[in-house]
Amino acid sequence: SAAGKRKDRDGGPAKDLDQVLVKVRDLARALKGDRAETLTVHQLGYTNLIEVSDQKPEEVQAKIEEVASDVVTTILAGEGLEYEMAQKGGTNAKFVDELDRNFLEKKIMKRQFADASQVKRTTMMTRLMQLVHEMTKKGIHATKRDLFYADVKLFEKQNNSDTLLEELALMLSCTRHSLMVTASEKGIVIGRVQFLDDGDVIDCTRMGGSGKNIPNSMDRVTDIKSDFDRPAEFILLVEKDAAFQRLAEDRFFNTYPCIIITGKGEADLATRQFLRKVKDALKIPILGLFDADAHGLKILSVYMQGSEAMSHDSANLATPDIKWLGVRPTDLDKYAIPKECRLELTANDRQFAESLREKPYIQKRP
Repeated sequence: SAAGKRKDRDGGPAKDLDQVLVKVRDLARALKGDRAETLTVHQLGYTNLIEVSDQKPEEVQAKIEEVASDVVTTILAGEGLEYEMAQKGGTNAKFVDELDRNFLEKKIMKRQFADASQVKRTTMMTRLMQLVHEMTKKGIHATKRDLFYADVKLFEKQNNSDTLLEELALMLSCTRHSLMVTASEKGIVIGRVQFLDDGDVIDCTRMGGSGKNIPNSMDRVTDIKSDFDRPAEFILLVEKDAAFQRLAEDRFFNTYPCIIITGKGEADLATRQFLRKVKDALKIPILGLFDADAHGLKILSVYMQGSEAMSHDSANLATPDIKWLGVRPTDLDKYAIPKECRLELTANDRQFAESLREKPYIQKRP
């Protein structure tokens, strides 16, 4: 073939490219031939689970105005200022086996201005709603850091404004992205994929040896395709930036036609959204390259089932059908990884691994 031949990792005889990719191509055919309609949680009979959705700026603006109108009505009625929303957090995340991802169980919480313990956070929420309303009205985006500095004396710490931002998204039943707020760019992509970034043509085979930063707003990303003489046959999702850089410098995507993506450790929302968007557009399988420890598997599970903290937005963030390529614990001896390259598990590592084993999405894959 045009790509030539390569040696196996264990130094065995060279294999033809077609032979190496036979299982990948089987997965791709299955994906392209799958016409089954994905059921919703409500169709499956779950009535107490919450899912948020992408909404247009004018829809978010209208919802904020509706909340503000209701607040004015309750104040005039002598009932005080109060916000009601679903309670966010990992404790009320529920794994739905049929859909292979996490969801948020509906538990209502209230923010009341008359409650001395909540008055500050209720004030912060009111200010945050005002800032988001202004952005949706003007059609502009801001980073989470920008939002914090918009009223640093009130918010005091960025963690406060970040947490309230997620609560506001739940209150309005929309994604965080719909609030016109983004995080700093973190993830990188390189390889056989092209797309438009806010109208500009991006060819990820021409990004030098370091790749292209994944845009922090998925509204900018359109027209995803792999229009090459050898289009991408799979997506290689890599946990660590160092491994990504090595693969990028070696132009691995030229030997094996693929797209390489990394979130540089723990996955940010934009990288998870981009991965899902590319997979849906190209209908090709995803292979995951993650560390052979519990922390690596936890990061992989966040890509696959969605994080427990963001379980209300798993429909937009989770990509369940990722195949774990490695590195597996058995690979260390199989491929003679030197002892000096290995780290002993600490007590904390073992404790974390034991807690991970109890998760339903891990038990599903013994």
